[in-house]
Amino acid sequence: MARRQSEELKRDAVRVALTSGLTRRQASSDLWVGMSTLCKWFRTYRDADVVSKEDQKLAKENKRLRKEARLLREE
Repeated sequence: MARRQSEELKRDAVRVALTSGLTRRQASSDLWVGMSTLCKWFRTYRDADVVSKEDQKLAKENKRLRKEARLLREE
């Protein structure tokens, strides 16, 4: 039987997935949510302000640093 998740949990899952730097597949696994379910939540909350401007800036900086670290490891 399917469980009903609260709107708050769905928004938090989308926020975490967007700011964690993980792929959607990795995020769905970490959050114990099916990939199709997480993608559905993304479509639902895509336009909602689930991620603050500060979180967006931090996520962008994390992505840049991960890329830089990967390049340094390759060298």
